[in-house]
Amino acid sequence: MAAPASAPHSASGDGGGINAPGLQLFVFALFFVFGGITSLNDVIIPKLKELFTLTYLQAMLIQSAFFAAYFVIGLPGAALVKRLGYMRSAVAGLVTMMLGCLLFIPASQTAIYGLFLFALFVLASGVVIVQVVSNPLISLLGPARTAHSRLTFAQAFNSLGTTVFPYVGATLILGSLAGVSAAELSGPALDAYRTAETRIIVDTYLGLAVALAVVAGAVWLFRNALKGERHEQSSLTGGFSLLRQMRFGFGALCIFLYVGAEVAIGSLIVNYLQLPRVMGLDQQTAGEMLVYYWGGAMVGRFIGSVVLRLVRPGLVLGFNAAAVILLILISANSGGTVAGYSILAIGLMNSIMFPTIFTLACEGLGSRAADGSGIINVAIVGGAVIPPLTGAFADVSGSLQLALTIPALCYAVIAGFGLWTARRAGAAA
Repeated sequence: MAAPASAPHSASGDGGGINAPGLQLFVFALFFVFGGITSLNDVIIPKLKELFTLTYLQAMLIQSAFFAAYFVIGLPGAALVKRLGYMRSAVAGLVTMMLGCLLFIPASQTAIYGLFLFALFVLASGVVIVQVVSNPLISLLGPARTAHSRLTFAQAFNSLGTTVFPYVGATLILGSLAGVSAAELSGPALDAYRTAETRIIVDTYLGLAVALAVVAGAVWLFRNALKGERHEQSSLTGGFSLLRQMRFGFGALCIFLYVGAEVAIGSLIVNYLQLPRVMGLDQQTAGEMLVYYWGGAMVGRFIGSVVLRLVRPGLVLGFNAAAVILLILISANSGGTVAGYSILAIGLMNSIMFPTIFTLACEGLGSRAADGSGIINVAIVGGAVIPPLTGAFADVSGSLQLALTIPALCYAVIAGFGLWTARRAGAAA
């Protein structure tokens, strides 16, 4: 059962939370793992799109299957944290991720697209639990006044994973494409081709399963590391009452829009860079270019962890969101390397957005941090909604560049949230 309702206390008296020296390193490792696994979707989308001859809308169902888990598992994940505690819940999440990786075996053997989607849903369910643990935990591992900076720094390790995993995945997965296309085959020949070509995906995720088992074992050894961990009792849906708070409700909406926009752009980058009007790259080279998108986010988060100590977080958020809109306009209205690198530069501007929106929305929640994190993770379902809409727009309009209008509108709302919180902070000063 969960411990009695009480906010964690900081030894510093600075309004922080749990006093567990050294634990931050383990949390950073969790950010690295779930960030890297999430970003692998950007690599397998073009792979499965070719193998199953999918439209952009159908290919984006990969993100829908993955991010739908946030809607389904977000609140149960928060309840699990309250029942088992942060560390044991992290182990449960890692084991679930491992099971999801193993499900790629039957998916490949049967060459059924729906089974790949189910495997991704199970994998994402584990990611959700780990993320419900990680976001509030890193905020509590130190003074409250530096929570924005600390979570942004932790997200830099998330970005390290999103930088490393796609590059390796592009080399292994996209580099393995055969000289024949699935569109040229039918019947048993097509099934055999799909089974053979998805085998490299299976091998990649089997390697991840082994790594996840090792990480889960390491975290289990430190299952009793937290002292004085306590959570407020509430019903499974009790966290929804937080949406009545203007700040939290607006922030949750922005998480929905931000994740959806970021995922939509990241999912389309490989196909976008292949366009003759843009850079005309082959699939593997375009996949390897993802390192600039996610690498920019990593660099930006290290820089942002410093900037957020000096500038009001709302102002930084508003500036970055406006910069993304400008980059989208430049990319959509140009061609060649300008169009390509301007879309890749969005990663740099995205860098501080998730952790900043999260901490701005959750300020002052105290012992309801787990509830807040659960609702925020439900809001991440935007990654299941915005990408298919963007893909459908691309199919209907016949233009990936025009489809970027949808993410641009999302960033406009985020810019508004940043400026609104900055004004409130200025009025309170």
